[in-house]
Amino acid sequence: MTFGRKIAGAAGAAAVVFGVWLRPRLWRWGATDDEVTGPYPGADLVPGGERGATMAVTIEAPSDQVWPWLVQMGGDRGGWYSWDRLDNGGRPSAQEVHPEWQDLALGDYVKYWTRKGPVDAWEVAALEPNRFLGLRGLTDLRGRNLDPKRPRPSAYMEGLWGFLLNELPGGRARLVIGGYQAIRPRWLGRFVFYWLYVPVTWIMQARMLAVLKRNIERAANARLHTAMA
Repeated sequence: MTFGRKIAGAAGAAAVVFGVWLRPRLWRWGATDDEVTGPYPGADLVPGGERGATMAVTIEAPSDQVWPWLVQMGGDRGGWYSWDRLDNGGRPSAQEVHPEWQDLALGDYVKYWTRKGPVDAWEVAALEPNRFLGLRGLTDLRGRNLDPKRPRPSAYMEGLWGFLLNELPGGRARLVIGGYQAIRPRWLGRFVFYWLYVPVTWIMQARMLAVLKRNIERAANARLHTAMA
């Protein structure tokens, strides 16, 4: 067997492993069957969009203690609770709730940190306190923001990044991150969603879920100890 055929064989085997074993697991990291296949808010906000990856975690704190951490997300606010060197310009994400970052309204833009500083990236398209936050991104293929009120061009990227909170017994909350996406032309969307979207999303979002769980539970325990003192 030639070297080229060995490389092709290894690449084919890796593609099979990714498609059959790895991708399905990353696609639904921590989520239940109902959370993956059941209804998820915001489908009407991305015309022609497809359901994206669904990831979830149980947090030992009620929804009203989780919500402030979600509201303060943003490159010029609390960060993204993920790998800060990759998605927050190296600036550390918040490790506590900041009252000055709790003012968020429909139509506001949440910023993303770039080399040139924070830029508008996600529009607040859905906002139900203590229940659901939906951030919509709509750009051309060069990353320039588009007006969602105007007809979509032939080439664009659109996505709704959703944060759904479900109350659980015992003062716990279930945080389910999901949403919808569309890329045109469709052939580009199929390539991106299959090969790039899932691993990139998992790298950043699994970290986000872990950091949020840690920080929120730490704050909840500190609040409990203070109340018992």
